[in-house]
Amino acid sequence: MARPAGAAKAGGRPVGAITRGTTGHNRLRRSDRWIAAAHGRLLRATERPLVVDLGYGASHTTTLELFTRLRRVAPGVEVVGIEIDPARVAVAKPYEREGLSFRLGGFELPVPRPPTLVRAFNVLRQYGEAEAWHYWDVLRGRLAPDGVLVEGTSSENGRRAVWVGLCPEGPRTITFSARFDAFERPSDLADRLPKTLIHRNVPGERIHAFLSDFDHAWAVSAPYGAHGLRQRWLASVRALSGSWPVSGRPPLGGPARWRLGELTLPFSAVDPRA
Repeated sequence: MARPAGAAKAGGRPVGAITRGTTGHNRLRRSDRWIAAAHGRLLRATERPLVVDLGYGASHTTTLELFTRLRRVAPGVEVVGIEIDPARVAVAKPYEREGLSFRLGGFELPVPRPPTLVRAFNVLRQYGEAEAWHYWDVLRGRLAPDGVLVEGTSSENGRRAVWVGLCPEGPRTITFSARFDAFERPSDLADRLPKTLIHRNVPGERIHAFLSDFDHAWAVSAPYGAHGLRQRWLASVRALSGSWPVSGRPPLGGPARWRLGELTLPFSAVDPRA
């Protein structure tokens, strides 16, 4: 179990627990692509934008990939990879360069100024649901006033992922993303749900209703599969739009994002607290 949020100030040690550290090339490509599209404008508009990659794992790879992709849309961005395991930080240090650094830390985010964006993937899976809500609050409290937290989970090969976009006021969006050949039905993405929702995927809960409706839309859209799985996905999303708020404005939603195997809706639509 993680130490309480005040432990960093009291003992000077990072807040949190060491993860398994599993990572690999392009594991987080889908979320990186979304971050660049959805929040590139924010990063460009911010003076000295700081991005934190929290809990990057046993390899620096996904942090370096995030840095490379964000520099294409916001050349002035600075990325800091934070890990709670000193050995992992030591391994990553030789890969530092201008604008990219690695340091020891945890949920306290030991950075010089409030970050514009925090990416935390495959970090909260080992915590309980109540702890996950707590650390959402902790991280939101560390953000710049217009900052964003992107917290999610991906499969080990990166072909299925779900993430939540949060602002300082709370969770705003949830995104489902998958390669079209990486699932049999949309509810297969349930094993990538954030810890705040994964145990809520039961009858009577909103997230269960959404995934059930998505499965039904996928089933009735089967004839479109003759034109490829992308067309079936697009037809499924259009079918969902009659009962779920999936027609978000670009860059968070809309046909251009759907074609990539993404679907974003307001978190309020599946919020178990509502």
